[in-house]
Amino acid sequence: MTNQNHGGGSAPVDPHSDDLSTTYSAGRNWLVTLPIAALLLLAILFGTSAFIHGQLLSLGGDIWQNYNMLRVDMAEPACDPDMDIDARVAQSQSSASAAPDEDSLFDAGPSDPQALRRSLEAQRGQCRESYERYEYNQQMTSTSTLRAYRSLELGMGRINQMGQGAQAYILVLLIMLGGFIALALNEQIALRMPKSRLDYRVSAGAQVAANLAMAVSGFVWLRLDSGGDFGLNLTWLVGFLALAAVAAYRFFKVPATATPGGSILRAQLAIPLYCWLALVSLLYFFISEGYIAGPAIQLTKMIRFADLYTGIGLYVWVGMMLKHTRIAELLFGVFRSWEMRPEFIVIIVVIASAWPTAYTGASGIFVLAIGAVIYQELRIAGTYRQLAVASTAMSGSMGVVLNPCLMVVIIAALNRQVTTDQLYGWGLYVFALTALLFTAFVYMTRKSRPHLATPDDALPATRRALGPIIPYVVIGVVVVLIYAKLLGQSFNEFSAPVILPLMMIALLGYDRWRARRLYDKAIYAADRGQAKAPDHEPAGFWNALRASTADTSMLLGALLMLMVLSIVFGGVMERSGIMELFPENLGSVWYATSILVVMLVIIGMIMEPYGAIILVSATLAPLAYGNGINPVHFWMIVLVAFELGYLSPPVALNQLLTRQVIGDAEIQAAKAEVANDPSFWRRHEAMLLPITVMGSSLLLVAFIPLIFMKLF
Repeated sequence: MTNQNHGGGSAPVDPHSDDLSTTYSAGRNWLVTLPIAALLLLAILFGTSAFIHGQLLSLGGDIWQNYNMLRVDMAEPACDPDMDIDARVAQSQSSASAAPDEDSLFDAGPSDPQALRRSLEAQRGQCRESYERYEYNQQMTSTSTLRAYRSLELGMGRINQMGQGAQAYILVLLIMLGGFIALALNEQIALRMPKSRLDYRVSAGAQVAANLAMAVSGFVWLRLDSGGDFGLNLTWLVGFLALAAVAAYRFFKVPATATPGGSILRAQLAIPLYCWLALVSLLYFFISEGYIAGPAIQLTKMIRFADLYTGIGLYVWVGMMLKHTRIAELLFGVFRSWEMRPEFIVIIVVIASAWPTAYTGASGIFVLAIGAVIYQELRIAGTYRQLAVASTAMSGSMGVVLNPCLMVVIIAALNRQVTTDQLYGWGLYVFALTALLFTAFVYMTRKSRPHLATPDDALPATRRALGPIIPYVVIGVVVVLIYAKLLGQSFNEFSAPVILPLMMIALLGYDRWRARRLYDKAIYAADRGQAKAPDHEPAGFWNALRASTADTSMLLGALLMLMVLSIVFGGVMERSGIMELFPENLGSVWYATSILVVMLVIIGMIMEPYGAIILVSATLAPLAYGNGINPVHFWMIVLVAFELGYLSPPVALNQLLTRQVIGDAEIQAAKAEVANDPSFWRRHEAMLLPITVMGSSLLLVAFIPLIFMKLF
């Protein structure tokens, strides 16, 4: 999307007027966009229903006294509110004076008349209170207003309860449908994209084997788990069988664009990462332990955090919708009004990305959701490709230590030695350190001299650039206020996955309406000979929403399949006892810290963040505490080490996700752009800049506190 001026004296035309309309076949619309959109909307509905139900309960209590008693029609109490206590006492006494049963083991002797009277009076009092509640219930529930309100509240409660039961199914269906689409389109995450016919066949063959083996494990677990959720286990089984069938089809149906020949060694790099994790995991469970059901059982860990993983899908959907609006370009227009050099726009963008990353919960999720927008706008701002790729890859790496990142919440939940306040507090210092290092390295390696427009020139342009942003801000604030004031739910890490998609749907609707208005205006100007007509009619709301959902399904399937097998691989790490090979006492806190830093970076290279935190909490955390490492210090090391792992070869997951969202063609163009540059740094800046920044930050975070402890 670019902003172009056409003809002399013509006014700038909104970039929406250059949008190409995207159309899909009816089959693709149904198979790709509708099921994924339905699942994501269901997740939003169930999440919102919980907020609505809570607010309805609170409002009912404010309107009607003791509303909880009015939620159901009470049955008439079976007791006697007019009990004759004197008669009951006399009857009891006459019964006690009869001849006792000498064979009774439980004869308590004669009863105390006063104690009996007090007991009966208490029973009568309770009975009368029950009748008072019953009569109040009958009186109030006879009104149509309360019955209508109660029906609404109970209905919303049933939807909420249904959502809690369906959450796991929504996640599994998202995984399987997304995996199906990513596999069919050859968009799985691998070290290199398949190019030759051999690449495609080796990749498809590995996926057939991995998914069939997981299906075998799922079948065995289905037979063993007699008391579990049969429907959910069956969904896993059918899903893996379907993925195996699609992979088999892709094995024989190689794309026509594939080149002939190929190298078997290079073809192995085209095998998706989840297949390599599956290979190691299945070999361990099937051969080493003989535990066929083991891989399927590990998936229950993912189900326990179903809301977190479903939230990933919602965040990716938000990012893809953002990609189809003009919001990012309008924000970058503010920077352009100050005539900033590309390197300094990069600094602002990467540092500013930390806050939304904290809401998405992990850097990889942020890259997948927003990376395409960041890269596109950095390129439009004039950033050379190597720096744009580097900035996109590490755009989310600074925000994982900030409030309200869910990774920190999970750490605090699994480790009583730390609290979220402690981790978020020290996380601010870690963020400041990393931001300072990033700024320093970008400044030292810049290609252009610093420049900034004078306020006299920049401020009028800034005011003009801020004008079109105001409606978007108003819409976003209105959506947040609706949830905060009407539903009593503030915008935080738990509500963001529900609120943000609805906000983006509203923003996308306004954006497309604005696009049509600007297009019509440009056509009118062209008819009057005042400007050149736009080249393309802007895409409509539904078309943009379908395109966003199609992109979401492909990217989400690739990431979630990797997460599924990462969790299974984490089970291998736990059960194999590899972590237990380290001695409990490593000799000194310096040596322990050095060993743990290396281990944590390696874990970050091969595991997704949530599964990695669970693994570290159970294995390395006790080792760190036992060797004198402060718990808060240790978890700061963990978070920074994970980010370095996600940016480092041989896997470099965030780099692979960057390639996934911007396309392999851009990565190849970035390499070709500097192929003849004599500087090693320039030729490999996309990889070296993130590693240098996060590596330096990790060393300082790990060892500077130890130096202070030693000195003071």
